[in-house]
Amino acid sequence: CRCTPMPRKPAFRIGRSRTGLGLFATAPIKKRAFIVEYKGRKLTTEQAEKLEARGNRYLYEINSRWTIDGTTRRNLGRYANHSCRPNAESHRIGHKVFLRAIKNINPGDEITYSYGRDYFLNVITPRGCKCEKCRAKRSAARAKTRVRNRRAKKASGKRS
Repeated sequence: CRCTPMPRKPAFRIGRSRTGLGLFATAPIKKRAFIVEYKGRKLTTEQAEKLEARGNRYLYEINSRWTIDGTTRRNLGRYANHSCRPNAESHRIGHKVFLRAIKNINPGDEITYSYGRDYFLNVITPRGCKCEKCRAKRSAARAKTRVRNRRAKKASGKRS
């Protein structure tokens, strides 16, 4: 019998994230395991550019000719957020795109991948990256500035 196997329960859930909604592991996900497909209708680059101009942020460029419009809510891959230190990567097989773990992911961890240089520079950078790594870096810089300001204030108080 060439029966198709029952679809297994996804190893993730959609939940609240610092950037809106995100994908979170509900079971351990092994390194190199496929997590979810980034689904949507296939558009030409010209069609995708028109949608992008109107503010669509769920476009995944497959190559110079084709782009996936991941706007549909059935596309669970759209909920994976950007991170500068991701635990997954996008992986293309033909014109299909999958998210694949690049390290072991524990239950409760948010599933993230790098959206790529263009998206990072054009969309994320002007607003500031909200991934854990960048938030920690900004927090440390603010703490360092506070310490420096306190020291300067004390030093100027002693001079008077």
